[in-house]
Order: sequence, then C-alpha cells, then structure tokens
Amino acid sequence: MIQATTAQGRLQGREPVAVIDIGSNSVRLVVYEGLVRSPTVLFNEKIMCGLGRGLAKTGRLTDEAMEMALRTLRRFHALNRQLQVKQVYTLATAAVRDAKNGAGFVARAKENMQGDVHLLSGKQEAVCSALGVVSSFYQPDGLVGDFGGGSLELVNLVKMQVDEGVSLPLGGLRLMEASDNNLKQARRMIREQLQQADFLAKGRGRPFFAVGGTWRNLAKLHMNIRHYPLPIMHAYEIRAEEAVSFLHRFAKGDVEHMRGITAIAKGRRELLPYGAAAMLELIEHMEPEKIVFSGAGMREGYIYQLLPDDLREQDPLLSAAEEMAVLRARSPRHAHELVEWTQQAFAVLGVSEKGEEKRYREASCLLADIGWRIDLDYRGIQAANQIAYGVYPGINHEGRVFAALAVFFRNEGLVPDHEAPDFIRCATPEIVVRARLLGAVMRISNLFCASDAGVLPEMQWRKTAGGVELRIPARYADLIADRPEGRLRQLAKLTGIPMQYRVMK
Repeated sequence: MIQATTAQGRLQGREPVAVIDIGSNSVRLVVYEGLVRSPTVLFNEKIMCGLGRGLAKTGRLTDEAMEMALRTLRRFHALNRQLQVKQVYTLATAAVRDAKNGAGFVARAKENMQGDVHLLSGKQEAVCSALGVVSSFYQPDGLVGDFGGGSLELVNLVKMQVDEGVSLPLGGLRLMEASDNNLKQARRMIREQLQQADFLAKGRGRPFFAVGGTWRNLAKLHMNIRHYPLPIMHAYEIRAEEAVSFLHRFAKGDVEHMRGITAIAKGRRELLPYGAAAMLELIEHMEPEKIVFSGAGMREGYIYQLLPDDLREQDPLLSAAEEMAVLRARSPRHAHELVEWTQQAFAVLGVSEKGEEKRYREASCLLADIGWRIDLDYRGIQAANQIAYGVYPGINHEGRVFAALAVFFRNEGLVPDHEAPDFIRCATPEIVVRARLLGAVMRISNLFCASDAGVLPEMQWRKTAGGVELRIPARYADLIADRPEGRLRQLAKLTGIPMQYRVMK
C-alpha cells in the first residue's frame, strides 16, 4: 500500500490564501489553493448573518447580527488555523462602512480574528468587483455591476482597464427596507440614484457583467426555466431584450411560484425582486447588448490585485487548463506537444482559427488526457463532463462545449450527435464540426504516442499535390497498422481531403 504524506490531488509548493468577506447579508470564508492567476477554491463557507438588516432605518448594526457575525469570524479563524493559512485578508463592505457603530464592530472583529480588518471604501469595493471580472473573463470590455445587500457598485471596464465607477446605496436589503417592501417605490429610488452615474450611457451596445449572489440566483432560475443543458452560471449570457421580459416577472414580486425557486434559500428569495428591479433600471439606462453573469467578484478581484504583473498577464483559461494537466494527465509535456501538433494539422488542413478559437483548441489539448484513470467505457463522457462543468475562467459556454466535445470525440470516437452529451444542444453546427475535427486529429496522435511525450514533434503534417501526408520517421514505421490507417481515413472523410502516411527514411 502506498503511504502518501502529501496529497497528490493538490499542486505542490503552494501556500493557501484566504479571503473573509463581511458583507451586508452574509459573511463568507473562501480559502484558495494559492496566490496564482486562476486560483482554485480549497474551502468555501457562507453564513447569512444579515448585518445590513435594519440599517436603512436605524443607521446601526443590530446586536444580534453582530454577535452572529463575530461567532462566525471566530469559526473562520479556527478553520484557517486548521488549514494552515498564513495569509488572511478580511474585508468589510457597505453595511459596516455605513453603520454608526461600524467602527466598534470592526474593533471587536479584529479582536476575534487576531488580525486586521480592511474596511473598504465604496470606490475600493467597486474597483475590486471590476477586477474580479477581469480575473475570470478573457479581456473583458463592458460595464460591471455588483449588486450586494447594502450597495450597488458600477464600473466601466475598457479593454480590461478600470475606468470610472461609483458605489450607490442600492443593495437588496437596503432597498427592501428603505422602500417598506414596496417594489414601485424601490424602482423610483433606483432610478433617482442611477442619475449619478452618467457613464452608464457608455454601456450602450456592450456587455453588462452582472456580479453578486442575487443576480447569480436570477441566472440559475432563467436556466431552469429554459431547461438549459449546461447549468453553469459563470459566463452565462442573456440577450438584453430577453432579460427584460424575464425580469418583469420578478419585479412584480412573482417569486414563489417560479420553476426552480425551492433550490434558492429563503433568505435569498426575498431579495430577488429588488435585484430584478435594479437590473431592469440598469438595462433601461444602459441599453446593453447582453447580460453576462460572473461567478467572480470582489473577493477574486482583491486577490487578483495582489498578483505581480507577469501573473496578471497570463491567460486565465490556459493557466487553469495547464494546472489540470499537471494534476491529471499522464504527461503534461505531451499535452503541450499536442497543442503544437494540432496547430500544424489545422494549418495544413486549411482550418482557420478566428477570435478565441485558438485558445479553446489549446485548452482542449491541455485537457485531452485528464480522464485516463476512468473506466474506458465511461472515459469519454466523464472527461467531457469534467470540462463542461469544471471551474474554468476565461471561457464562455460555447468554448466549454467545444472543448468538452473535442475531448469526448477523442475518447469515444466520432459518434453521431444524438450519442453525444446533452449539452451539445448549446453548440452551433459549426462548433460541433470543429470539435469533431479536433477530436479526429487527437485520435490519430494517441495511437502513435499513447499520450507520452517525445513522439509528436517528429511527426509532420505536409500538404502535397494529391492531398495531405502525415510523415512518420522510419523508427516508428511499425506503429502504422489497421487502426491508425482507419483513423486517418476517418479524418480524410471528415475533411474531404485525400490522406496517407509516409515513412521518412
């Protein structure tokens, strides 16, 4: 029996880092595996303390909410000791910032945490929320809104750079209490406050990135109503005009009979109409192209700004995919060779890569072998599911489906669409064709190198007068047999290009 002293499921040499978010509605601890470009969550716990309840009317944090929050902070402090977390960043936001007794709470929190508590200003909170989007999307450009319990942060992102922004007292709890549970009054309040954000006009025709638990729950309900086959909230998109008709149902207070509502905690449900009202008003002011929901926000943005410049500049998707290759693939070096080899194949086959298609192909190659320990009969579907449902930043839903299908076809064979995973319904015909093509190329590679490094760089794709040749060094000639020839014929049929192997002496 192997006696492992260190878990091999974690990347070695990394020290965990934690963020404690003292919000208006919840207090949350998130422990990340390390301070890296695409941090993996090691532990995540949220307690609904409701610090912001009553604040709109009294201007104070209640004794009951403070005691619950302090107990939670003591627990989180103990958990961080257990996990040997040396870097802990405790952040307090709108409720604590605006309360008359907020300073007293911060002093007690420092005592309980035996460490510092950073009381973020509205501007700092807005910047961190925007950087959370920068950290988890590929080169985002648009407006960012973070709808919390006590405030709404709005920021204009221009080519990943934070432009102007504002923090407004329009959080869900604050709106509910200040309007006396009157949605019409809440919408009037939102409308008046948004007049302060002149830059919202810059959102016209651009994406609006929606951050915050209330808006994330709206996204989950929209997916449920649509029977959407890939229920991953991060990077889920809704066209603005479609969002309006959906949000109107919530803005009327019609919540309890919505499909999928029971999956949302009761403490969150009451805020859904206010989140819908805020988004409706924002859509009216901005006229965005679409709503893009973000699973990352202030906490991830705070971590991101701690990174050195060279790490910030890394591609978040390829960084995460490479880490998974290190953890799960038989040979990470082979994964990188596959990236180069498939690029050569696509060039020879005349397959152009536009926009983000090159990134998605590279990620597919890095993730191609992560399912090798799974039973052969289930390897294709399980590997595809790990990609489709995994935590990968910097990739939209179409990209997820492409990468998952390419790895599925690589393992399972070039099966017809009806035998593919259900999430194929999210893909356009063009995406399916491209994924099947990449899968076919990777199937050929696997028969020659068995996912081991060193072979692919010596196998060259070449265009000839009669079609395409895959040139094989003479020392690998014995590897050419019925199965490799059959897979090359499959690729030839798929592309309509005659192909053959050529042994190079």
